Amino acid sequence: MTAESDQALGHSEYWDKHYAKSDGTAPTHEWYCSFGDLEQFFQINLFEADGLKSSDNPLILHLGSGDSPSLQVIPVELASRGYKRQLCIDFSPTVVDLMTERHAEVKGIEWKLMDVRDMAGVADKSVDFAFDKGTLDAMIHGSPWNPPETVKENTSGYLGEVCFAMNTMKSFFPDQSPRFIGY
Repeated sequence: MTAESDQALGHSEYWDKHYAKSDGTAPTHEWYCSFGDLEQFFQINLFEADGLKSSDNPLILHLGSGDSPSLQVIPVELASRGYKRQLCIDFSPTVVDLMTERHAEVKGIEWKLMDVRDMAGVADKSVDFAFDKGTLDAMIHGSPWNPPETVKENTSGYLGEVCFAMNTMKSFFPDQSPRFIGY
């Protein structure tokens, strides 16, 4: 990717255009990995964690829902394991509408139009578990050692909103960018 295309990832217009290509049945993009790739992570950090088991009825916040493959959609997989309080937010109206329609039959998942940098629709200290599979990474471009001001503003806004929403920060899991792995 170019520096210009990296910057575009942080704007809803880019994603609206991208998701508009979908026929409504197949995903247009998979950021890093499937539910199967993350199942062990969820086993340790959610399924077996005190206060986060499905019987505890935790509120799970998916930061940037995207349109992952139908058979591997993390919120759908979690719902099948008994997690019935999930809020999936994205700043692309196109993908929110798409996922709402695609998974209308799944109970306990709300797909909502919201920017992770301004989560006014999420009550302070209400979220028990937050998961990000690429949203934070989409905001980052340029040098990791001297990022542009927009990167600092966007990531600070995002992390600040997550801090307000979480009842404890021990259950916030941003995925790691492959860009930094191995360096």
